[in-house]
Amino acid sequence: MLKIDIHTHIIPKEIPPFKKDFGYGGFIKLEHQSNCCAKMLRDDGKFFREIQDNCWDPATRIKECDDHSVHVQVLSTIPVLFSYWAKPKDGLTVSQYLNDHIAEVVRQQPKRFVGLGTLPMQDPDLAIKELERCVKELGLKGVQIGSHINDWNLNHEKVFPVLQAAQELNTAVFVHPWEMMGQQAMPDYWLPWLVGMPAETARAICSMIFGGIFEKLPDLRVAFAHGGGSFPATIGRVEHGYKVRPDLCAKDNAHNPRKYIDRFYYDSLVHDRAALEYLIQFAGTHRIALGTDYPFPLGELEPGALIESMDIEAKDKERLLSGTALEWLNMKTTDFE
Repeated sequence: MLKIDIHTHIIPKEIPPFKKDFGYGGFIKLEHQSNCCAKMLRDDGKFFREIQDNCWDPATRIKECDDHSVHVQVLSTIPVLFSYWAKPKDGLTVSQYLNDHIAEVVRQQPKRFVGLGTLPMQDPDLAIKELERCVKELGLKGVQIGSHINDWNLNHEKVFPVLQAAQELNTAVFVHPWEMMGQQAMPDYWLPWLVGMPAETARAICSMIFGGIFEKLPDLRVAFAHGGGSFPATIGRVEHGYKVRPDLCAKDNAHNPRKYIDRFYYDSLVHDRAALEYLIQFAGTHRIALGTDYPFPLGELEPGALIESMDIEAKDKERLLSGTALEWLNMKTTDFE
């Protein structure tokens, strides 16, 4: 079966000295330790993460894909590189550099990679211009955005024009958590990644539902990372809140939140067979696509293994492994033959 992984991250091997270029800090830089290892550092020298060459080298990625029978990876930047906090024009420069890199990787291996761009979402006008460039000039199939934009949730009036432009361009949107709420209060045990990330995704979904985004933009194709985070498990609470406090929950959208369960897409990254069974029951295989968070350790280390272990019909496995991804990306199997 064709296997398309919609949730993988990539970074250029070399990152410009943005702090020097822009005159202020906060950006990520790479400090290469060897040919196959590098440290991601804040430009103040603070350690963020150690990465391997599979994070920047297409040849290594392809070899590892072949080892796990992954035919296609959808590439997106690492969320820490969003740089939404930067000055808008500087954010645009960062986005353009990252998007040009992803487009070049795809250009060299168009049967193995699909690209998603990143946008300077702190300035909607610049974000729309870069979105148009991503789609019309670079040939990317969509964009990745954060679960919030600084102080804006995804229902914010300033975010809406970007989402509207994505619908008009018929392009995919991938929502990934970043800058997790409450992370300053939970510094231990990797809790921002274990607890904060699922909550961030639920925050994004609920903001879009209650904000009426899916009513206003019925053809918008949005996928959410990590199986929708904690949203599927808390839909009962969300719906109950809508019913008992419509003055708070339904002020911008009168419809029950359950109406939207199958109006967007989820990746399959839930790490648990029972959780994937529930997600399939919850949203249907036609709304779930293989996603692994490659190449990071919190991802699915054997891409597609959980889906392949499921006791479901072959057509449903095929849908999970590639069919939903193709629909979300507006692509065809023949694009990879």
